[in-house]
Amino acid sequence: MKDITTIGVVGAGNMGSGIAQKLAQEGLNVVLVDMKEEFVQRGIATITTILEQGIERKIFTREQVSETLGRIHGTADLKELADVDLVIEAVFEDENIKKDLFKKLDAICSKDTILATNTSSYYVSEMAKATGRPDRFVGMHYFFHPAKNRLLEIVPHLGTSEETVNRALEVGRLHSKTTIVVKDASGFCVNRFFSPLLTESVQILSDGIANIATIEEAGKRAFNIGMGAFELMNVTGIPIEVHASTTFGRELGSLYDTPKLLREQMASGKNWDLSGEIDESRMEEILERLWGACLGAAAALVSEGIASIEDTDRGAKVGLRWQQGPFEIVNRLGIERACKLVEAMTVRYSDFKMPEILVKQKQLGKPFEFQIVDLAVRNGVATVTINRPEAMNALNETVVSQLIDKFGAAEADPSVRAIVFRGAGKAFVAGADIRYFIDNIKSGRIDDTCAFTKKGHEFLLRVEESSKITVAVLDGLSLGGGSELALACQAIVATAAGSMGFPETAIGIFPGLGGMIRSARQIGTDLAKYYVFTGKTLSAQDCFDLGLITRLVRPQDLERAVAEVCSGAKPDKYRSREIPARFSDLAALCSAQNVKLLFAGQKPAGVPDKLAEATLKALSRKAPLALKTADELIDAQQKVSIREAVELELARLHYIFSTEDALAGLSSLGGKPPVYSGK
Repeated sequence: MKDITTIGVVGAGNMGSGIAQKLAQEGLNVVLVDMKEEFVQRGIATITTILEQGIERKIFTREQVSETLGRIHGTADLKELADVDLVIEAVFEDENIKKDLFKKLDAICSKDTILATNTSSYYVSEMAKATGRPDRFVGMHYFFHPAKNRLLEIVPHLGTSEETVNRALEVGRLHSKTTIVVKDASGFCVNRFFSPLLTESVQILSDGIANIATIEEAGKRAFNIGMGAFELMNVTGIPIEVHASTTFGRELGSLYDTPKLLREQMASGKNWDLSGEIDESRMEEILERLWGACLGAAAALVSEGIASIEDTDRGAKVGLRWQQGPFEIVNRLGIERACKLVEAMTVRYSDFKMPEILVKQKQLGKPFEFQIVDLAVRNGVATVTINRPEAMNALNETVVSQLIDKFGAAEADPSVRAIVFRGAGKAFVAGADIRYFIDNIKSGRIDDTCAFTKKGHEFLLRVEESSKITVAVLDGLSLGGGSELALACQAIVATAAGSMGFPETAIGIFPGLGGMIRSARQIGTDLAKYYVFTGKTLSAQDCFDLGLITRLVRPQDLERAVAEVCSGAKPDKYRSREIPARFSDLAALCSAQNVKLLFAGQKPAGVPDKLAEATLKALSRKAPLALKTADELIDAQQKVSIREAVELELARLHYIFSTEDALAGLSSLGGKPPVYSGK
């Protein structure tokens, strides 16, 4: 399959320029096209302004901005799209304009070029009819602002080929999007339940239930969001919601239709006035109507097979930044209450029918269960994907349990020769879900943490000792338990976006899933101690140079490299190796003698002063008990087998989680640095 290197974007407005920016930021070449050169330059100026703001906020370096802009070629000539790999249309939401554009692109572009529409209102199949390549036509629906919002809906129509869908998913991966595949239906997935939040809010106002300020506050509480419906419409543009709801109303019925008051507000040319007092006495009634509309719409789309409950929730959390997705909210409210709220919508809007999925769940009388670890088998390779991107794929009881189940199914499949672990979105696995540990400490259930960790160890030993090749794909950051999962695999394939890190000593604990055991056996005790003690990140290049990573490749070569590793011989990850000289000072820092000096707050010997001072400063922010325990464990674990080393680690878990430092450190995440008492 040809590498994806160059993407065309047609339309240099806010949406198109944002798409172009994100693609270029992630290393893809972009041809940005608009009708006039002045429009193109305006789009590039917009991109430049946003990137410059990123420099001020220390998100980008000057060099990164220069490289990003260097990947964008602006032009008013559609013919310059002739040989690009994929063209994304991002022009004004007018069906005739879009179809006319696709006719021109079909005539200009290479037969291999995939055409994609960013439409949010029209059927992808209708756009595809304007071309002679319906099999190479797909929807790629971005969310505003596309350079910042990570969600991307991939929308195949009935004629889209499997290869085209896979190529669209690959483009999504290459520019760090969280992708969900949804059916070609009006509103696709996310807008299908987001629009009713806006229209129902306006209808509540029109019904005289409460003022805008109260409805705004109810919306924020209902979905734990920063802006309510009216402020959202002010920001994105009232005409956009009128256009969307008009289409949805025509296609889907009165629940989705445009309230008269919304049309009147658009005609006035004014934004909504958000001022006013909040009336708590009307809050519950408003909450119930907003939940009823949104949950009903979400359940309807799943009942129609447009998306899964998991992708619907994922879309809400990633694309709309809701804290919980619609089906998680149903679980929180309880299926009985949720059904009553949606049933009220069927009375209010007589053409809206009770969604089948809610009826069935009510009959079951239990909460929805979510599948967040996926298994796919193709050409003898089983791919196990942790699909929890909104939480950076953090490990919790559910994730680990499903990992074990999927791995077991893959191991038992005689057609499978290799098992590949991946993380959805921008991370492989960003460690464990810290809330679980905190809750267990506070409720006196540290034994549960120990049992959970033991279960994790048993799983990782199975991964390491499997008769089938096990491969971790590091195409994003990994921390803590994520790095430990990767190290347990027999091989690791990574891109430059991959990384490893052990931040545990900064939060009062030690790496508890074998990270100390497996890293020390590969890179040596002293160097392993340096990374465990300091929590410093190992870049993908560092890991490759140290022999921790089997293959380090360009993003475009990742799939090919994974396939090659899966079809080859098992690598010997515990082979003896020569550690590059550039790591020698780091190893020297944590020699037996220097560790004693570091722990005493004294300057280590035989290393550059600047490095010694930086390391002392780093260790001053770590938990003393965690450092001491990690030091003792790393030494002891290297004298026994891996299985015996695991038992040594498990034996110290209850102690470390019982310390005051552990609770202080774990509770500090996202807040002020903890002050450790050494108790």
